[in-house]
Amino acid sequence: MIKGISFLQPAGSTEAYDRLAGFFAALGFELGKGWQQEGSRGASFLAPLGNLEFVDGKFPSTADILVEVTSLDSIHQAAEAWLRAHALPDQSDDAEGAQLSSIAETHWRSRLFTVEPEPGFRFGFWAWIDPVKSKPVALEGDLLAEGMKFAVVVARWNAVITDRLLDGALDGLLRSGANRSDIQIVRVPGAWEIAAAARICAASGRVDAVITLGCLLRGETAHYEAIYNEVARGIGQSLQETGIPHTFGVLTCETLEQALDRAGVKGGNKGFEAAVAAIEMVSLRRKLAQGGPA
Repeated sequence: MIKGISFLQPAGSTEAYDRLAGFFAALGFELGKGWQQEGSRGASFLAPLGNLEFVDGKFPSTADILVEVTSLDSIHQAAEAWLRAHALPDQSDDAEGAQLSSIAETHWRSRLFTVEPEPGFRFGFWAWIDPVKSKPVALEGDLLAEGMKFAVVVARWNAVITDRLLDGALDGLLRSGANRSDIQIVRVPGAWEIAAAARICAASGRVDAVITLGCLLRGETAHYEAIYNEVARGIGQSLQETGIPHTFGVLTCETLEQALDRAGVKGGNKGFEAAVAAIEMVSLRRKLAQGGPA
């Protein structure tokens, strides 16, 4: 599976390396890990979306590298300020204008400017004219469970339903790359006990997420609502206090038929959905911990 695209360019000198790294940092690029080895080093800058494009016909820009942004005017102002503050000693007064173009509309319904922070390194920054296309890319979790550890807390009560939910959850985890050895299944008597077991699993520090599965049928008494409210409150409190993602796969249905439909017969399998949500939340939590936007 392809994970990402890296475009490497030799800076040519230590001074050029420092200027380029400083320029992209000043524009707000997210700093990657980079590297430092004997005889070489690299400054890595990340973007939420990368494209490898081939062009047949009119080329979109004179720059080799195009960077899509959501606020082109702000980036242009930041680039202009950086160039003014970091002018090279041998540059003439009008060199800034040669290094930085004005913003202009393109033939492909966008606005674009080019900038050359270091001689020989020209970059294009652009944004769509259509405001819908210019919406910022959201930080989202991936659905790759490899290396993640999960606890699946499942109630035995209404086993004809909960066993189906468990099968769906395991299908979602394994299909997404989780190892069987990284999935701990915890059986509890009924829905009432789910929250306590989930809290123990989350507080252990041995899992990345907790998936809760159960089934409550209304019946003919108020017992149903009393249990449901406490189960939901307990799972939510465990999530908030431990910081470990919990997903809610506890069905609350009027009839057994409705529960069967939500456990894979007609309306999809809510156990599968809870597992997929857990994978995404673990991935998102890791990205946020690595410095993504809060």
